Amino acid sequence: MLFDMTTNAEGAPTNAEGAPTNAEGAPTNAEGAPESPQQPRRRTPAGAAVLREDVTEAIRAAVFEELAAVGYARMSIEGIARRAGVGKTAVYRRWRSKLHLVLDLVSAVAVQGLPAPDTGTLEGDLRLLYEVTSRALRHPVASQIIPDLQAEAARNPDIAEAMQKALREGQEGVASGIVAAAERRGEVRMGIDDELALDLISGPLYWRSVVIRSPKLPKGYLESLARATAVALKAL
Repeated sequence: MLFDMTTNAEGAPTNAEGAPTNAEGAPTNAEGAPESPQQPRRRTPAGAAVLREDVTEAIRAAVFEELAAVGYARMSIEGIARRAGVGKTAVYRRWRSKLHLVLDLVSAVAVQGLPAPDTGTLEGDLRLLYEVTSRALRHPVASQIIPDLQAEAARNPDIAEAMQKALREGQEGVASGIVAAAERRGEVRMGIDDELALDLISGPLYWRSVVIRSPKLPKGYLESLARATAVALKAL
């Protein structure tokens, strides 16, 4: 079937009736995905930009998968759209570039943060935090994405700032909560150095899991780390 191809005000291809099409002239929906011929076309309200949440989530998931598969440098909007099953237009309607897309996702990680443990003891809280953090850092996708973005951060100050914000705020909120609870229970003295406490709590596991990328934690490592960190915090 042949379509009478024209373009709209943004330069996107349309057919004779002004409906959006892809490069081959086949009808598409507002997100750039092929439109089913059996379904009637829904008209978007005038002046409204309706962004479907399921499409947005599909794009976000595709970004993580694409980052893990090819890395930031080789990642492209085309690859993201293909993996998400949408047109490039759907991506560009939400983010101006792959940089803005990645920065948005990294910032979202900082907002979500980690769950604050509440076991009733300092050592128990640390042990639970290390278990959750260890699983997250050793996830196949995270283990590929974090080192790649760190390398890119050395060349891109915007990514460096977003990475610092995500990693620091995600850990800082939980670590300060653990220390504050320990202070209330009398396990550590009041007013200990928050910056030093954060380094003691977050540093060792991050070093082993992300920097040297140890393939497997030694047996009993998390228990020993929680015990040693609790002792160090009490000594501050």
